[in-house]
Amino acid sequence: MHSDCKMRGNGNLFHLANALASVVSEAGAFARAASANPIKTWVKECNSPVSEVDIAVNQLLRGRLAALIPDAGWLSEESEDDPARLGARRVWIVDPIDGTRAFIARRPDWTISVALVEAGRPVVAALYAPVSEELFLAVAGAGATRNGTPIKATPGAAIEGARIAGPKGFLDRLATVAPAFAVLPKIQSLALRLARVADGTLDAALASRTSRDWDLAAADLLVHEAGGALTTAGGMRLAYNGITTVHDDLVAAGLMRHETLAVLLRNHHGLLR
Repeated sequence: MHSDCKMRGNGNLFHLANALASVVSEAGAFARAASANPIKTWVKECNSPVSEVDIAVNQLLRGRLAALIPDAGWLSEESEDDPARLGARRVWIVDPIDGTRAFIARRPDWTISVALVEAGRPVVAALYAPVSEELFLAVAGAGATRNGTPIKATPGAAIEGARIAGPKGFLDRLATVAPAFAVLPKIQSLALRLARVADGTLDAALASRTSRDWDLAAADLLVHEAGGALTTAGGMRLAYNGITTVHDDLVAAGLMRHETLAVLLRNHHGLLR
């Protein structure tokens, strides 16, 4: 496995993860190098920023991933949605640069995020943070790694003292009904924020509604393969490559802490608005 990854998987998905690791590493190196130069940026719908590097990385990934699985569908933040993906058995779900605001600002918390989805769930995922040179990989049923080392979500059920990151308003409302917890700075890349739950840097992470498939699919597999859970606040596991790609408020944590947070959020619906 790339970077001496000690995953337990084998067979076709193992080899695919190996190839995917090389693809996202190449894309990340390209984007990191491009960030050293002036970058053309503009604003698209919903006041979301985009850069010429997002588009270039999208094109690079599309070519490389099509070579890996020619018949796979395609869903990317930076591509026009093609309804043909709905009938595809396997679909690449891609965010060329997750955390574009951080990328434009030359901050470190942006990533390249890619997942292969079958029957609505990710089966292979790669997340690469080029600035810190962290490569996260996961294969369904085979565990998750960071730079070749297995990762695990933190154990325990307590919210008190837990390290939690997410939108400030969401955390402020949670603090009114929960034991005191430690608020860590919001990570601009939602995928990386969730990966920090998978690797134990965070005990929990929250996300407001309107996150999209491409923000979540790769990190979702990382969290679950690291022994955690990522669900809606109501406890529903996410499904990908549907007609709508928008998701509700989300919570990610190790299994026991996730259950504690999910119950708390269900009992206090007002926290989510």
